[in-house]
Amino acid sequence: MRCGGRHGAIIVENAPFVASVSYAGDLAVVAVSPRTEEISAIGVDAEPDVDRRRDAAGLRGVLGGDGDATVREWTRVEAALKADGRGLRVDPARVQVQDGSRGWTARVPGGGEIDGWDAAAPAGVTISVAVRRGGVSGVSP
Repeated sequence: MRCGGRHGAIIVENAPFVASVSYAGDLAVVAVSPRTEEISAIGVDAEPDVDRRRDAAGLRGVLGGDGDATVREWTRVEAALKADGRGLRVDPARVQVQDGSRGWTARVPGGGEIDGWDAAAPAGVTISVAVRRGGVSGVSP
């Protein structure tokens, strides 16, 4: 799905790092990591815990199932999709997230596994960060 606007991953050509950005109300959140053999992409998502417009529309069914998704569940999936490089062109309901001892792992269809964690955030905001480990995948943004 594409909205037609200027959206997409932050690309800094010839840089020795990877970056991602997200906005939550008036807050801008940026995640940056050195580009290494271990980390080839990063994604971050930040959402206000309360958003009247989002809350009115609800998160029912957006991550599969009949219930409402939590803001935490949504930020994890969105961060993983950003690290994957395809963003919302992948159906968020198809992303599977599993908690682990050192964070969480998302399985993205056609993109493999993405490692993530829940980041510290200002009161009233939820932030999740995800990284693609290893070399660059065959996925193209």
